Amino acid sequence: MYKFSIFLITILFFSCSTTENKSVAKATTNAPTTTVANNATENSKKAAQNVINNPAVQKAKAQALARQMKRDSIVKPTRQRYATNAARQKADMVQTFPFDIDMKDATGKVHKSNDILKKNGKPTVVLFWLTTCYPCKIEMKAIEKEYANWQKEADFNLVAISTDFSKNYPAFVDMVNTKNWPWEAYNDVNREFRNVMPGALNGLPQTFVFDKNGEIAYHKRKYRSGDEHKLFAKVKELAAM
Repeated sequence: MYKFSIFLITILFFSCSTTENKSVAKATTNAPTTTVANNATENSKKAAQNVINNPAVQKAKAQALARQMKRDSIVKPTRQRYATNAARQKADMVQTFPFDIDMKDATGKVHKSNDILKKNGKPTVVLFWLTTCYPCKIEMKAIEKEYANWQKEADFNLVAISTDFSKNYPAFVDMVNTKNWPWEAYNDVNREFRNVMPGALNGLPQTFVFDKNGEIAYHKRKYRSGDEHKLFAKVKELAAM
């Protein structure tokens, strides 16, 4: 029994010593690695701080910030998605021929419609058109071919009024100067004729003939080949009255 007890004590002693030695060895082995890692981290921090504190870097950052502030201070123009409506309210407008609407010619001069669409005892033809309207161009070309003969057969007035938005006014000027029509042409500056004409001029071209009293005697919407002959037939009838 005594020998067995001595044997157990000896085993326990060596076991504890072995475990303790392993712990010491592990600690001793890891110590240099940890120290190297810590040193590397410190060096990296110092290097980064040196870069940040570098005068050239500081200057570059300041310049970049100044550029950003300049960009932010610029007011960018907003794109206008919808055309501005400058037309007066219908109640504020003269509703009968020759109305009181602003009309601009190709030279930029603005006239009142009651100075252009005069009641002079003659029938007055008014062609409403757009520079972007292909049928409008076809109709006016057909009328132009007949116009000289019409003038010989009947005494009447003819005015072409563009309902283009103001942004298309240069196109209106270009077309008037290029075509050199034998009649007067104007642009409805504020697009107000649609407030006084039947159907709000929905669908172009549209042609109206006013008799000598300023009443609508003929109205045609869109254009088909031969419509110009129907138009002049009505003009001759009114001119003879």
